[in-house]
Amino acid sequence: MNVNQKENNLSLGEGQGRAILGIESSCDDTSAAVIKDGILLSNVTASQAVHEQYGGVVPELASRAHQQNVVPVVDAALKKAGVHREELSAIAFTRGPGLMGSLLVGVSFAKGMAASLGIPMIDVNHLQGHVLAHFIHAEGEDYRPPKFPFLCLLVSGGNSQIIKVNAYNDMQIIGQTIDDAAGEAIDKAAKVMGLGYPGGPIIDRLARQGNAEAYKFSKPHIAGYDYSFSGLKTSFLYNLRDWIKEDPDFIEHHKEDLAASFEKAVVDTLMNKLRLAARDLKIRDVAVAGGVSANTALRQAFIDYGQRYHWRVYIPKFGYTTDNAAMIAQTGWFKYQDKDFCPMEAPAYSRVTM
Repeated sequence: MNVNQKENNLSLGEGQGRAILGIESSCDDTSAAVIKDGILLSNVTASQAVHEQYGGVVPELASRAHQQNVVPVVDAALKKAGVHREELSAIAFTRGPGLMGSLLVGVSFAKGMAASLGIPMIDVNHLQGHVLAHFIHAEGEDYRPPKFPFLCLLVSGGNSQIIKVNAYNDMQIIGQTIDDAAGEAIDKAAKVMGLGYPGGPIIDRLARQGNAEAYKFSKPHIAGYDYSFSGLKTSFLYNLRDWIKEDPDFIEHHKEDLAASFEKAVVDTLMNKLRLAARDLKIRDVAVAGGVSANTALRQAFIDYGQRYHWRVYIPKFGYTTDNAAMIAQTGWFKYQDKDFCPMEAPAYSRVTM
């Protein structure tokens, strides 16, 4: 990861009167946010329900929806913030990773708007944005950001990583999945059980009503801080197949316990490696980020581990767990202080880690 390892020289007094517009369009949420003088003034998101009937995001439909949503969403964010477009100092945008068609809508809009206003552009790595969501400071909200260095468990449908965050622009991946991501594993379990899309929230809801100790599934044994969830998925599938042979309605009769047991296996796997990393690196400031950080069991595990191992834990607000422009604007605000701008010809990219 180790991106632009400049000295982190931010100070609260810099950039007075500066307003940053953030634009996020990496997948199926069109989002815009405004930060002024380091304070979040608005964060507006338009989601796309069209994908539910297909059981997953359809890239072509996503990009078309972004084209329809980007103008009204940006307009709503500026109005809610009480900031006129001519007052903007820079535009931060998600450059990648993500779906290329979706990214191109946001990148193209940011370029056009920045050019028309004669202001600089700031490219943001979507994954770094999730990590830096812990620094979002909104009026009326408690502001308790982690201190550098800290560990961040970044978990989503496409990523499972343990990151050592030395500064806003100095992050090192010390562990990651070697196959499937935690969020992907949960979604696949929901799909196998016929629970619908998106699977994560459904598993979460059912698990709250189930017994997490009802079933045991094989857990991978991977050296170091890396993860593997493919074996866990296979164990779940094979066990389910055998149980259904004995009782064709097994899933319907035991879906709450199945959800709770599978969820526990995923959370235990995530937390065990994070605990080892925190112990070995002697770091007690530990954060979680990404879409899966909205999971109830994972959030509770952070609280429990924090009490047990004397961690200072940082859990994002639910609104900052999924894809949102507030985290893009926040990252843009940090980079603006260092005048870390990007050229107009900078292309979007679909794949990169950090």
